[in-house]
Amino acid sequence: MPVDTADQPSIAIIDDDDDLRESLAWLLQSVGLGSQGYASGDAFLASSRHHEVLLLDVRMPGLSGLQVQQRLAERDRCPPLIMMTGHGDVPMAVAALKAGAFDFIEKPFNQQQLIDVIQQALAHHQHRQRTQADLEELRQRYEGLRANEQAILVEVARGLTSREIAEKLTLSAKTVEVYRQRIMKTLGADSLAHLVRLAVALGLVAALPGQDSDADRDAGAPS
Repeated sequence: MPVDTADQPSIAIIDDDDDLRESLAWLLQSVGLGSQGYASGDAFLASSRHHEVLLLDVRMPGLSGLQVQQRLAERDRCPPLIMMTGHGDVPMAVAALKAGAFDFIEKPFNQQQLIDVIQQALAHHQHRQRTQADLEELRQRYEGLRANEQAILVEVARGLTSREIAEKLTLSAKTVEVYRQRIMKTLGADSLAHLVRLAVALGLVAALPGQDSDADRDAGAPS
């Protein structure tokens, strides 16, 4: 059975049907995707291999697909998960979606539909990975700020003016302005609005309605 290689995205195929695992592996290989098959949820959970997307059967001997999904959630490491469902399993697939699954697809598969869903899941995974990396970089930049600068950032994000911040922190307004410029440079903010979105991404203040996606987008602003 084809398996993943170092330069291919890796798809986990978790299904107790040997023939299905093999046919899916060949299908994925035909479009340049690596794969690794697992005959049970237990076998998958015992593996240390990394996969970008999971193809997971809902109904299997031993752990069900929903139970595997729950175990992954407890480990806080679940790549995009596509549930594979047979006849009558759609309610279980809907439950999986509510628990955070990326999508579900019914057997027998339309091959192109399956490939399309996997490509969408891969794009989602890559975007999420970039966002997480950007946020980690932003957190490191934030940790590099002085204590006064961190305090000023919070107050700026809350909407206070430099004069109000100065009075609250017992600083001069000029000092606040100097610190604010340093903060913007360190975090890579090119405007006050951008700085506020970065503070939201850091969790320093609550987002206003509609700000969440902007904060994610701006988390990795260049310096």
